[in-house]
Parts: sequence; C-alpha cells; structure tokens
Amino acid sequence: MSEVREKAALAKKAAQLMNRMSTEQKNVALLEMAHALEEQQASIIAANELDIERGRANGTSESLLDRLKLTPARIIGIAEGLRQVVELPDPAGLLLESFERPNGLRVEKISVPLGVIGMIYEARPNVTVDAAGLCLKTGNAVVLRGGSAALESNRRIVEVLCSALSGTDLPADALQLVEDPSRASVDEMLKLNGLLDVVIPRGGASLIRNVVENATVPVIETGAGVCHTYLDESAMFDMAADIAFNAKVQRPSVCNSMETLLVHEGFAANHLRALADRFLAANVELRGCDATRALVPDAKLVTEADYATEYNDYIMNIRIVSGLEQALAHIAAYGTMHSECIVTENAENAEAFLQRVDAAAVYHNASTRFTDGFEFGFGAEIGISTQKLHARGPMGLPALTTTKFRVYGQGQIRG
Repeated sequence: MSEVREKAALAKKAAQLMNRMSTEQKNVALLEMAHALEEQQASIIAANELDIERGRANGTSESLLDRLKLTPARIIGIAEGLRQVVELPDPAGLLLESFERPNGLRVEKISVPLGVIGMIYEARPNVTVDAAGLCLKTGNAVVLRGGSAALESNRRIVEVLCSALSGTDLPADALQLVEDPSRASVDEMLKLNGLLDVVIPRGGASLIRNVVENATVPVIETGAGVCHTYLDESAMFDMAADIAFNAKVQRPSVCNSMETLLVHEGFAANHLRALADRFLAANVELRGCDATRALVPDAKLVTEADYATEYNDYIMNIRIVSGLEQALAHIAAYGTMHSECIVTENAENAEAFLQRVDAAAVYHNASTRFTDGFEFGFGAEIGISTQKLHARGPMGLPALTTTKFRVYGQGQIRG
C-alpha cells in the first residue's frame, strides 16, 4: 500500500472516533498542541533552517524564503492562533433547524464534520498548524500534503503536534502528513474517493488548476490572488498612499497582496509621481501602461500577461484609467475573485464598486491585506475560497462542517 493510501486509511478510521469527541476534549488537545509548539520551537526552527538553506541554494527568491521562514515570534503567533480557535464556538453538532411535518415526523438539521479533509498546499509551514487546528476543532481528520520546500519544517511540526495529541483523548491518527514530495503523491490524493471526503488546495495557480482539473474527490477551490487597489479621483493622498503601499509591500508573498494599482487619471496627474517614488524607495519594480510611463519613466512597460500574473514579489503593475467604469472592467478581465479595494471619498462610487465587483472580499478605504482568517476573527483559516459553492472568502471553522438531517417518527410509513 502506498504512503498516501495508508495514511488516508488511518485518517478515515480516526475520523469515526473524532465524530464522538466533545468540544472540551477537542479544546484540550488544541491547547496541548499550542504549548508543544512553543516548547519545541528550537527544534522546529532548526528543521526550518534546513528548508531555508536548501531553498537559498536552489535560487528561491527572498520573498518566498520569507514566506517559508519561521522565527520564535512567528511560532508564538501560530500557537496563539490555535488558542484563539479554542475560544471560538464549536460549529459541529449544532441544531440548525427543527420542524414537524403534518404526518408527525420531527425533522432536525444539524451541523456535522466533513469527515477526512485532504489539504494540498505549498511553502508556508504555518498552514500545517492552521489546517490541523481547524480540522480537529471541527471533528475532522486531515491528511496534509505540503510542498517540498517546507518538508523538514512540516515533518517536525507534525511530529510535535502528534506527540501532543497522544496525551489527549483525540486519536493521533487524525493528523497525517504525506512526506512524498513527488507530483505522484498529489495525483493519488486527488483520486482517493471513499477515503478523502474533500480536497482543499492552497497555493499558486498551477497547483490549484491541477487539483481542480484532475480531482475526482470533491474540491473546495482556493484561488490565486491577482488583487487590485483602485485610487479614485477623490481619494485622499495620504490615505491612498498608505493603503496601496501596505497592500503591496507589507508582505508581498501572500495571496491578498496587491498586484495591480489602478489610478484615476486625475489623481495620477497630481500624485502618481510621489506615490511611485515611495514604491521605488522600497525596491518595488514598477511596470506601467504608456500613460503611467509618461509620468513615471522609471517604470517598465507592462504587458497583458503581467496584468494576469500573481507575482508574490516586489513587482507591481500600474494602470491609469479614465474612471470607475474602466477600473471595474479591468478587474473583471484580470481579477481572480479574491480581494479588491477602492480608495475614494465618493460614497456613490464606493457603493457601486462594492456592489459590482465579483470577489470574495471587497474593500472601501482599507488594505486588501485584511483578507485573512485571523484578521476576520476566525482564529485561523484553512484557505481563502474564491468559488461560490459551500464556502467563500476566508474559511474558518463553519466552512469545515456540512449538515445532516435527523428524522424522528412513531412508525410512519410512506403511502
């Protein structure tokens, strides 16, 4: 039996036990996991350094290395995320609806775990902990398959978490890590109908496309983040500059960072040069349309392919537009339905933008960097769904449950 199938089978058996766990039992386990991460942070960082060294030797960009890197502060933050999940209501086992039929049948609709979740993701090792915590809190088992770039980090993290679980009522087999870094392990997971109940991909466009196109197991799609910020003519310069700069520079390697800045021609005439200088001082490579380059000659000429690219790096497109309609058309053409922002003092334009942009999260006068489970108060997230079925936006605890109908009778039969 392959590693993938063996671990999925173990998770399947564990899921049958997880379904019986009380909220208190699950919370105790999460607290033990958080404590273990902090206690073992030195060994986790040592494993992470092996991944960093290998990535640097392979020419991985500094922005992606930052995405991969673990520090004591980041591990403490990850552990704190688990503790926040403990404080959140348990969405499993809730009575959602109850009614009685004319024939006397009493029907209850309750929330239940999805079962066994297959999580396929790339470089960020914090996702290992977030996914484990969210799945276990909701009574699910999880099979993790992280990217090869974080293999040593993920292996050590899961060892620490499983060791913590072994001292609790939760079955340690509910948390599994596939260590085979080959594409074949992903392909096998996508076909494990009967063992995996759902697959959630989290990573770049090519990974997500492969999962969506080839899975026979149901998929919850988390999308790439080609995010935009539109600076309307009435935008206040200081606010607009701070929001745009934060959206691009605060952490460019993540999916909610901005890739394209759309600027009203009136705002651009007065402010684009100063705004561009701020980005250039932060070593951001600018790529712009002809109108942009007339004001900012430092910018390279942008291409159609650039507009559709999720850089995850210190690279940003700038396009000058005639107004809201052209901005909306650009977002419709190149956006990935992730996160979009308008900066404006015009209430009518703000409302039109929020109403008409088709994305999981739309913002007025705030950075797209807030599209995050932690920032939304979910404690953590298993991904940001850009599809429209089952879940959309940052996926916290409720998104990892489904429903079951319980029907109570007194001998009724259907005529």
